[in-house]
Order: sequence, then structure tokens, then C-alpha cells
Amino acid sequence: MSTSTRRMRRPLIGGITAAGVLVGTLFTGTAAAVAEPDLQPGAEPTVHTQEAHAPEDDFTAKWTRADAMQLQRLSDPDAPSRENSMPASLTMPTVPQDFPDMSNGEVWVWDTWPLTDEHGNQYSVNGQEIIFSLVADRSLGFDDRHVFAKIGYFFRPAGIPADERPENGGWTYGGLVFKEGVTGQIFEDQSYSHQTQWSGSARIMKGGEIKLFFTDVAFYRDAAGNNIKPYDPRIALSVGKVHANKNGVKFTGFDTVTDLLQADGEYYQTGAQNEFFNFRDPFTFEDPAHPGETYMVFEGNSAMPRESAQCTAEDLGYREGDPYAETVDEVNASGATYQIGNIGLAKAKNDELTEWEFLPPILSANCVTDQTERPQFVFQDGKAYLFTISHRGTFAAGLDGPEGVYGFVGDGIRSDFQPLNDGSGLALGNPTNLNFAGGQPFAPDYNQHPGHFQAYSHYVMPGGLVQSFIDTIGTHDDFVRGGTLAPTVKIDLDGDRSAVDYSYGNGGLGGWADIPANLDVNSSGRLN
Repeated sequence: MSTSTRRMRRPLIGGITAAGVLVGTLFTGTAAAVAEPDLQPGAEPTVHTQEAHAPEDDFTAKWTRADAMQLQRLSDPDAPSRENSMPASLTMPTVPQDFPDMSNGEVWVWDTWPLTDEHGNQYSVNGQEIIFSLVADRSLGFDDRHVFAKIGYFFRPAGIPADERPENGGWTYGGLVFKEGVTGQIFEDQSYSHQTQWSGSARIMKGGEIKLFFTDVAFYRDAAGNNIKPYDPRIALSVGKVHANKNGVKFTGFDTVTDLLQADGEYYQTGAQNEFFNFRDPFTFEDPAHPGETYMVFEGNSAMPRESAQCTAEDLGYREGDPYAETVDEVNASGATYQIGNIGLAKAKNDELTEWEFLPPILSANCVTDQTERPQFVFQDGKAYLFTISHRGTFAAGLDGPEGVYGFVGDGIRSDFQPLNDGSGLALGNPTNLNFAGGQPFAPDYNQHPGHFQAYSHYVMPGGLVQSFIDTIGTHDDFVRGGTLAPTVKIDLDGDRSAVDYSYGNGGLGGWADIPANLDVNSSGRLN
């Protein structure tokens, strides 16, 4: 039986208060000095060249089953019940159960993103840091929040060291971004049962204009919660203006929505092909190799009908003669074909960023995982680092890995991406024991580590800082649910390897809900 009792809160402080410049100096540290973990016997990872292709080329890198098999090779088969089986260098430190609530009891909080520019720098405005979050009323059960999600915002004074802030991060909840009914106007069929807003990204432009890219969603369900027809997710844009001073932050605008992209069925699976398809989480950026061009990455699924999807030898990616290799027939018969996630790419056709065109996916995960959520790019040392998040429960049959951040490196935004860390892709996972089932966030497996579901929806920030939200912390007989942001952590990156920086904060855990800006824009619109 779970308990909601809160214990004495333990403060966590961050060791870094300024994030630094995102492009070129994003990660520094000791990743290369960390001892490489031993690998268990198993298939070798696919050979990837990291070679770049033009963004418009018809080339899609593959996160293969051979790559994902490395996750189990990294796991300690002798790790006992409730212990972490994954390498400490790739594991988020365990978050205590006595966490503070950043909203002071007002809303559930989960996916969160900062105010950024085209290079990923994070901005304060007139001395106020600003973040956007998916929120839901606390009268709802925590697991009922998804179809009622709205985009809210928080603000706090910039430049205050983490150890001088209130324990909960010092954020003030500002309310919802959109007035009721605004985001539902783009749907031709107004008979939806639920209309909600999902994750995206926020770009600050000249004069304090904010371009908010997000996932606009309509559900069509009966009273029993069954789909009358497939849900309708669209990548959308709304434009507003930020007003900030020492007293707080408010927005004007955000009163209309532009429909940018709908899944096409050619590159990105549609509801007609699979009513459980994924199409969401737009992240916009400028490619350093193509100055002045704006691109977007997003989560999708490979455009195959659910019941007839098939994976190929290239999706499996085994080296010739590998004694641990599976056959294509074995994989296709296993049920793994239900997991066909990809990461999509689109290009803006005008300066206003209101018109976009699809490009082929940059990464597929056919027969590997069904979810490649909240993708984003980070650029360092002439390399493009692609990060995404995935659940343990969305890996395909025959594969296993922690909930957390997965990373890939290449020479450009369309590359033969190499998964980080021995080909596994794992950059930052929750403490997990792959020797035992995980259970569910509302019912963890008895043998699972208490941190198995501790954090999700990670976002990589300047300086290698990583923020996420708390889902469930604790064991089967003693766990608490989250709904607020976790402590910030830090990862160091070196080539195709990464490692958790345990010297950051308190044993690797920084301040609660610490999302520091590294640049400021003043009232005249001038960047400082």
C-alpha cells in the first residue's frame, strides 16, 4: 500500500548558477575519465559512421535492435532486489521522497521547457526567469492529467544562487497561457470530448515576442473512455508578447493558433494507420551548418499500418556472423513491430515560421521503441547531439532499458547517428534493475529500485544541466507520487561518451526545479 506521508525535507543545492554558452561550450568535464563499465556477453552494436547528409536528403539513421541490446549488456545480472543494475556513470542519483512542491499545491506539473533562442540559450526577461509547463488541476488524479493538460507558466527572479532560493526553487505560478477555447478552434470536428495541450518549445524574438510551438490535441471518446475515432494531434504555433518587471510576468496575445503540421502517412504515421500513433513535441532550432535556416524536430512513428508493420534486417542492425543475432522472422513474429518510433524533421518555409514542410525522419527506432519523446539538438565541437526520452515500458519485445535520456552523435542534423555509450544510447537513466519487472508508476514491482520511476521528461540545458519532473519515488510498499520538478542534475559529454557529474550539487543532485537562464533580454528588446 502506498503512502502520501511527507518526511522532513532535505534541501538540495546546485553547485553552478550560470549555465554558460550552449553552442561550442555546452559540456565540459570528466566523462572521458570515467571507467567504462563491463559488458555482458551479447550482440555487438551496429557500426555507425556519424557521417552527415544534407538535411533534405532521403537518409534516415537507425537506432537498431543490436544497438539497444547494449542496454542489457551494461546491466549487472547479479544486482539483487531493489538495487540498481545499471552503471552509476549513466544513472541519475536517487531523488529523496521528501520533495517540495514548486506550485505550492496549485497544479500538477510535468513536461517543462524554458524560454530559448534559436541556439538553445535560455533567457530571463528584465531579470525574471520564465518556464512553461504542462499543468493540470490537483483535483484530478495524477494519472488522469494527460487528457486535461494545459500549458501554464512560472517565473522567478534571475541570478539568485540555488542555495539562497526557497527550497522549492522559488517559482511563482503565473497561470495558464491560453484562455479557455482558444486552442480548440483549429479542429474542423468540434465534437471532441477532451481538448488538451501537450509539449513543445518557446522561442523569444525581438521586442519580447514569444513564438510558442506546442502540440494541440483533440480526443473523441465515449463515456467509457474508448475512442470514437482516433485522437487528432497537430503541431501548432501561437504568438504572444512577454511583459516582465520586478513584480512579475504576464503575457499578452496567445489568442489565435496556427495549424502547422499534421502527420502525413508517408513519413509519419497517422491515426488511420494506427489509432495509438505519436505525433508531438516540436523543438525548433537553427542548424549551425545552415545559418538562417530554421528546423524542427518532433516525435513520430514510422508510417506503416499497425497490423501489417514489418521490420527489416537494417532495423535489426546485427553484424554479419554475430552468434547473438536474431532473425528478421523471429523479430517480426515477436510483437516488436508494434514499436516503431521515429524522430521527424521539418523545415520552415518563411521567416514568420508559420509555414513548414516535412523532411524524411532523421532517426528511426523500428522494433526498438514506440516513443522518442521531446527530441532536441545540442551542438558541440562540430558535432550534433540528438537527445530524446523513452520509457522502459515502450521498448519492443526482447529489449529492455531504463526510463530516461537517450543520446546520439553525428556530424550534422541528418547523420548516421551513433548511439552514445557503447552503442546503447543511454545518457541518463533512472536507477533501474533490469533483472526484475518495473511494474507501473502507480504500482511499482516489489523488487524494483525505489528510483525506477523517479523522474521523466528530461530536458538538456546549457552547461549540461538536465531538468525533469518527479513521477513516483519509492518501493512497492512505500512510494509517493510527484507532480513537481525534480532536482536538476548535470551530465558531462566527451565525444561518444557521457557521464553523470557527481561533483555537482549534493552528490550529483542540484537545486529543486533549478532551470537557470544564461542570457537576459531587457525591455528595449536588446540581448545582454
